[in-house]
Amino acid sequence: MVIITQAAPDQLSIVQQIAYDTWPHTFGEILSPEQINYMLKMMYDLEVLRELTLKKNNVFLLAAADGVFGGFACYELNYKDEPVSKLHKIYVLPSMQGKNVGKALITEVERIAKEAGMEKLSLNVNRDNKAAGFYERTGFVKTGEEDIDIGNGFFMNDAIMTKKL
Repeated sequence: MVIITQAAPDQLSIVQQIAYDTWPHTFGEILSPEQINYMLKMMYDLEVLRELTLKKNNVFLLAAADGVFGGFACYELNYKDEPVSKLHKIYVLPSMQGKNVGKALITEVERIAKEAGMEKLSLNVNRDNKAAGFYERTGFVKTGEEDIDIGNGFFMNDAIMTKKL
């Protein structure tokens, strides 16, 4: 059974550790080690995570299976002042994949978004990430693409996917 809870401020280090443990597996064949390290520092520094929750209205959820935290999601309601919930991040440890942790996280974000009156759930995924198939199986549809300059000569080459709630 997967248990989902909202991450407390002192649990952001768990989010950080899951990201650091997951990214090399997720992106090792897609991005250079330099870009992975750059992005992890840029996105998962504890101060950055705190700022996301305190100033950017991002909410982190932690998923535990068998008493072990195995994944997280980060979402924002009313993204760009629209009735859209943006799923900014979702990662599941390789050892927890296939145990419904990702599905439980998405289901919980959907439930929260619906209760808040959101009409759609939106996310970005690297165009070469195998997770795109997982999102399609959970009802997301590719609605566009964007290339985001993240500095240091690196880009995020993403597909935009949405799901009607």
